[in-house]
Amino acid sequence: MPPPMDTPSTPTPSSATADYSGHTPMMQQYLRIKSEFPDTLVFYRMGDFYEVFYDDARKANRLIDITLTVRGQSGGEPVVMAGVPVNAVETYLAKLIRLGESVAICEQVGEVGASKGPVARKVVRVVTPGTLIDTELLSERADALLLAVVMGKERGKDKPSDTTPCALAWVGLSSGKLGLTECTARELVGWLARLQPAEILYDRERVPPALLPLLNAGSASGGGPRGVALTSRPTWQFDAGLGLRKLCEQLQVQHLQSWGAQEMPLAHAAAAALLSYAEHTQGRALAHVASMEVPRVSELLDVPPSTLRNLELVQTLRGEDAPTLLSLLDTCRTGMGSRALRQWLTQPLRDRSVARARHDAVATLLAPPTHAQGFDAIREALRQMSDVERINARVALRQVRPRELAGLRDTLLGLPDLLARVPDLAQEDGASPGLLQQVRSALSPDPAVAARLQAVLMEAPAVLLRDGGVIATGFDADLDELRAISQNCDAFLLDLEARERARTNIPNLRVQFNKVHGFYIEVTQSHADKVPLDYQRRQTLKNAERYITPELKAFEDKALSAQDRSLAREKFLFEQLIDFLQAHIGTLGALARALSTLDALAALAERAATLRWTRPEFVSHPCIDIEKGRHPVVEARLMETTGAAFIPNDCRLDAKRRMLIVTGPNMGGKSTFMRQVALIALMAAVGSYVPAASCRLGPMDAIHTRIGAADDLANAQSTFMLEMTEAAAIVHTATEHSLVLMDEIGRGTSTFDGLALAGAIAGHLHDRNQSFTLFATHYFELTRLPEKHPRALNVHVGVAESGDDIVFLHELQHGPASRSYGVQVARLAGMPHTLIRQARATLESLESQQRASDQQIDLFAELGGDGSAAGAVLDLDGLADAARASLPAGAQTAADALTPAEAQALNLLVAIDPDTLTPREALDALYKLKSVISS
Repeated sequence: MPPPMDTPSTPTPSSATADYSGHTPMMQQYLRIKSEFPDTLVFYRMGDFYEVFYDDARKANRLIDITLTVRGQSGGEPVVMAGVPVNAVETYLAKLIRLGESVAICEQVGEVGASKGPVARKVVRVVTPGTLIDTELLSERADALLLAVVMGKERGKDKPSDTTPCALAWVGLSSGKLGLTECTARELVGWLARLQPAEILYDRERVPPALLPLLNAGSASGGGPRGVALTSRPTWQFDAGLGLRKLCEQLQVQHLQSWGAQEMPLAHAAAAALLSYAEHTQGRALAHVASMEVPRVSELLDVPPSTLRNLELVQTLRGEDAPTLLSLLDTCRTGMGSRALRQWLTQPLRDRSVARARHDAVATLLAPPTHAQGFDAIREALRQMSDVERINARVALRQVRPRELAGLRDTLLGLPDLLARVPDLAQEDGASPGLLQQVRSALSPDPAVAARLQAVLMEAPAVLLRDGGVIATGFDADLDELRAISQNCDAFLLDLEARERARTNIPNLRVQFNKVHGFYIEVTQSHADKVPLDYQRRQTLKNAERYITPELKAFEDKALSAQDRSLAREKFLFEQLIDFLQAHIGTLGALARALSTLDALAALAERAATLRWTRPEFVSHPCIDIEKGRHPVVEARLMETTGAAFIPNDCRLDAKRRMLIVTGPNMGGKSTFMRQVALIALMAAVGSYVPAASCRLGPMDAIHTRIGAADDLANAQSTFMLEMTEAAAIVHTATEHSLVLMDEIGRGTSTFDGLALAGAIAGHLHDRNQSFTLFATHYFELTRLPEKHPRALNVHVGVAESGDDIVFLHELQHGPASRSYGVQVARLAGMPHTLIRQARATLESLESQQRASDQQIDLFAELGGDGSAAGAVLDLDGLADAARASLPAGAQTAADALTPAEAQALNLLVAIDPDTLTPREALDALYKLKSVISS
């Protein structure tokens, strides 16, 4: 909405010492506060509204469409302003946060009339995308992480490279989770995709290359294209010494040796900026942040951004939240469980011990010792649990609301029932407790917390403390007395009204109350002549007069004072309750972690039982042995939409079989098969059961994918360039313990270029990387790869033909496919019949020409070629090299050792430059060689 009138520019508050003497006292106060937050919207509390002024008002008008007004003047200019109601501020904050904005909340901290000049105000907190703790602003099932990143310097290099050291530190203020790690610039992209921060702090003088795409697409003060807010900080805030001290103070330790993080100065520098910024926005220390994780790349199963995207783990390729693997797995009863499950899925560990422990727990929940201890019983009890993790964070930051504490009380009171439903498995002497036993030990916090909450809070307290009605009756005698005065108002007013009617003989006299004028006696104009002399006029209406009497005035002073004192007393008692809870922050944090773990495990058990999944087995030798595997998301969608059964397939790879060359038509199921193998491997690493009849997996360090056709125009990368970039990253990093999915590599360029590259990449993965590889292709020439690469095997997806019609069997069969069925697939897609007839005729003509060409190329086989058109070109290079290598010692040319005919043929062969030959020229050269040899 445009401004309603011409508006002046904002006075520039350059610093707290700027001269604001020409402004009104209130605007002087505002401008001083604004000078401390020049890049942040300031919500300035004025009664029941938060006001924004000048450029902030214009910006808010543009972003969230609130109305601009002009009120009075200050400093010789009209005051441009806009406001939002205090009781609806969360709605407007949510809109601004989604747009990547930050808001400083400036509250009235003084009493009205307590001193001359405006009411004392100060910024009590700053709301930014990465520091949210308000329930209304947060996604229930995902954390809003604040992350700081810093880039070091590489010795001998002025410009950053892939190996330049970087460090990250992150915190979830709503969960209390703190983490830090060090990595290389190349690995930084993966960490950003893995953590998915809501806000990134960075050194404005040394920007990591991984952030440049976000900065180019957005701005340092706004959000990037993926919903990430970018906030620059001065270099001096990234101080390693300060960071180490702050981390030790935060964790209350002398050093960080227990986490192996004492010698991580770059990570300490990131933590310095992170913790300083977080404390600044909250206006206090982060009491609930009392633990830390230090994950390392070598400890995590590498799931690069392309794999996260292509496997649709947390978002579909269209950017939607469902249907994805997470949306299928997440049937958690609490937001805590959902957030834990998301972290398990996006940060799986290579170490199988964690996954085994989760498998053990799921197995126990599926086959409980008693019927009352199964996953169904646990999930029913969890349904009554509040989000302890976020409530605990808000308690620590002293921003908790009465209803949230009531939810915490009810959760604590319900723990005995939940604990009875969790299986209690006795441990052998010396054995470490299982995961469920660890959970049980945290489900019995100090009973004093529940008792205190039960004693202090009403059964259903008011939503906001300022409304009163929060502290239970009987807890505080002074509060009960003040409430009694207020509650007796009605009886007193009815008695006074009856007495005054009798005394004045005015039958319609009424004694009433409103918030503006307080208590009053109302008399209509028709009885004005009966009003006694002790009535004092308070307000004149059109048809009535309102009066006050000495008796009513005395009662008013007492009643209104009692209400104010009652509310003040409730605030005092509520603050005392929060003080009491501060000592239990650590215990409540442990309880939250136990509840989230139990909820996630129960969800995995429910999924395993409902969807007929089985427990995977981990072995020490390299293998991927999946019997009757199924794609979990596709199977669920099929059942939901059509009720059709999913066709399962096997996948067996081991030390002797490392690669499957997968051929067959589009829509036949190649991509589904490849993805389901990767998803099964990932689910097993997470700790989930898997959709297969059986599954045995060896060690695995990464899942790499190169799937689909897309471009990255923002970074000037075409579809083919992006394809080659991703493929290059895979061949550089994949190991013998990696799973690699390659789908239609080389299709973005000419046939021979694509075929040559696809063959070379497949050969490299087979021979050099020796990764477990699923290689889907439409290049039938690649089906000859197993002839020279013994650990490769041809498989294809089956198709049944009936005339011009085809039926996709979605079944993996041995051997290569015979056709691509592209024309038939186009017909199924709805192409016009005339177009299909023309395409079929053209196809038959091309196939006829190919058969004739194949007969000619068979001649080449006599010279050691592989019999394909591409091979005629590609293998000439090998023949020429072989010819040169075959010369006897001392022979400078072929003519020194051969007969004249042989020398002529060999010289012709050596002179061939395969890189410059067209397919036709290659065939001509073969004919010429044939004629020379035959002569």
